[in-house]
Amino acid sequence: MKSLYLRVWLTVVAVLALFALGSGWLFQHQMERERGRLDAAAGERLSAWGDLLQHALPPPQAAAREQAVALLEWSERLRVPLALDDAAGQRLVQSEAFERLSREPGARVTPIKLDDGRTLWTARPPRGGPGGHHGPPLPPPPPWLRGTGLLAVLLLLFMAVAAGAYPVVRRLTRRLEALRDGVERFGAGALHHRVEDGGRDEVAAVARSFNKAAERVETLLRSHQSLLANASHELRSPLARLKMAVSLMETAPEHQQDGLRAEIHADIAELDALVEEVLLASRLDARPDMDLHPVDLLALAAEEAARVGAELQAPLHDDNGAGAAFTVQGDERLLRRALRNLLENARRYGGDEVALTLQREAGELRAAVCDRGPGVPADMRERIFEPFFRLPGHAEQQGGVGLGLSLVRQIAQRHGGSVRCEPREGGGSRFVLQLPAC
Repeated sequence: MKSLYLRVWLTVVAVLALFALGSGWLFQHQMERERGRLDAAAGERLSAWGDLLQHALPPPQAAAREQAVALLEWSERLRVPLALDDAAGQRLVQSEAFERLSREPGARVTPIKLDDGRTLWTARPPRGGPGGHHGPPLPPPPPWLRGTGLLAVLLLLFMAVAAGAYPVVRRLTRRLEALRDGVERFGAGALHHRVEDGGRDEVAAVARSFNKAAERVETLLRSHQSLLANASHELRSPLARLKMAVSLMETAPEHQQDGLRAEIHADIAELDALVEEVLLASRLDARPDMDLHPVDLLALAAEEAARVGAELQAPLHDDNGAGAAFTVQGDERLLRRALRNLLENARRYGGDEVALTLQREAGELRAAVCDRGPGVPADMRERIFEPFFRLPGHAEQQGGVGLGLSLVRQIAQRHGGSVRCEPREGGGSRFVLQLPAC
């Protein structure tokens, strides 16, 4: 059977049928046990009455009238229909209630043999009748609990629950079918497609998980497509220059070949930097998790600042007078790359005055790279973190491939932090890398 809703519904119906049959069997079994218990109790009472009357009645030698009067008195006192036969089996006396009950169909007449040879008789109404066990009258069970009536009630209950369960099961499986169709559409290439995720049950949770995964996959694919397209475009310029320089090397005078070799080396270095940054960006997208270890951000900042000749400013003590700690949980190689990209970007576009400032505030570490360059227009302070975006004129004047700041943002986000660009007081730009502190 291929339809899930039919399998679920038939399973519910089968379980309900077993429950109904089991309930009916348990009910009948309990009724039989209760009937047996009452019969046993009635037998014990009869035996006790026999012992009592055997000692309370006049002896067999007494006159028949005396025995009859005594039996009728005890029948009225015990409120039990009684009759008495002598040792020869001749009926001596019987109460009116005994006479009336003994004529009813299904009445239960029970003999009690006395030690002196006489026989005491009791009469009980049919099973289920009032007073059938000589105790408080038991109400007869309703007709729908007798015989086929019970089966009919169970059957009606079964049909009602089965009919009510069908739309519930069908609604549940219809949502599963919608989820399946959504997965198939997404797998067929409709990356923008999302499924309905309303509700609070498990199906809604699966739908929300699928939508999150689909959004992540779509973002990664779009990012990779954009990265590939932009990288292909950026590779053309150095390759074209290389091709031109190589062709000129064959015919250029000897005094010009040194310049051509330098240009070739510069183009190769640009290609190498482009490939390295493209690979790093791809690895960051492909790695959902990273191995995080304690990293001393102050040590990294000192090394990278010395590398580019930037000024490092960091407090030696915290507010309590203890030594200032600049430790973060992260990947040392990636954090070093983020600081290096910010410092090199400031050195390339921001002039000679470059400073790196470290601060710890409210459980966060801030690394601010400041320069005195022309600054970044307000409407472009977010766009400069996009892959391959460069400010107008910067590519022609300073080079670069436009991936450095994009990598910084990716690295910051992978460490639970952020990066932003803001104007520096007195002119220039200030890039703030914000990371959670240990």
